[in-house]
Amino acid sequence: MRGDGFRSGFVAIAGRTNVGKSTLMNHLIGMKLAITSNRPQTTRRRMQTVYTCEKGQIVFLDTPGIHEAHNRLSEYMDDVAYKSLSDVDLILFVTEPVTYIGKGERIMIEKMKQADKPVILAVNKLDTTDDEQLEKAVRTYSEAIDIRASVAVSALKGINLDRLTDIIISLLPEGPMLYDEDTVTDETERNISAEIIREKALRNLKDEVPHGVAVSVVSFKERSSGLIDIEADIICERESHKGIIIGKGGSMLKRIGTESRKDIEELLQTQVNLKLFVKVRKDWRQNPVMLKSLGYRE
Repeated sequence: MRGDGFRSGFVAIAGRTNVGKSTLMNHLIGMKLAITSNRPQTTRRRMQTVYTCEKGQIVFLDTPGIHEAHNRLSEYMDDVAYKSLSDVDLILFVTEPVTYIGKGERIMIEKMKQADKPVILAVNKLDTTDDEQLEKAVRTYSEAIDIRASVAVSALKGINLDRLTDIIISLLPEGPMLYDEDTVTDETERNISAEIIREKALRNLKDEVPHGVAVSVVSFKERSSGLIDIEADIICERESHKGIIIGKGGSMLKRIGTESRKDIEELLQTQVNLKLFVKVRKDWRQNPVMLKSLGYRE
């Protein structure tokens, strides 16, 4: 696939929480790997995915959304987001078509300036606004930080994504493929399965529960028949939350399990036997040992 002038490099997808970074990345690579929901702080860890075409190869780093930290988990998420900016060739700054830059975004902009990397502005959700508002939004952000290029996109509807990838590749350095052309992510199937389960919990649970939920895949085994047995713990912080997650007669846990199994089977292209358990780990978001055991480590 490689030809003369092939370009490759790492691109951090940055922005405040809930602007559509994960949805954008999923559409750019043509596969749903990063989980999405309308809950803030859905993305907790940095996920690396790979887009390859004849012109080049882009290694995307989907980072947690910037927000005000209230616990050790939040601090970890902010650290991941900020440190990712220094580890890349280019920053894709995702925003909404607004003309007001909040405190969190201003902090992110300062971090981007310190990283001293080229910045592309992707104004998401163009399908919800008009040209005049888009122009105002681009002008607002251009006054705050030096932008090499700007593109209005709709991550949800896949609008202007080809143009965005062309611009990204044009700004990357010439170089070889960093991954095999068939590689889409360096994440393990086990980790992606855990994130899928957490996504279904986020989408189904009440407002007070999701931020305190984590998922740990305890067992991931393939039978000779090809069927995969997965056992996973849904971890919460309070006994009252455990009752909500299980639901009346186990109804909520069954719903989360059914929806999770369907997506995991689609991912793995085989049948899955999924067993979910709910465990209470009080204040796990403040516990460094628990955070490391769940994969939240620098």
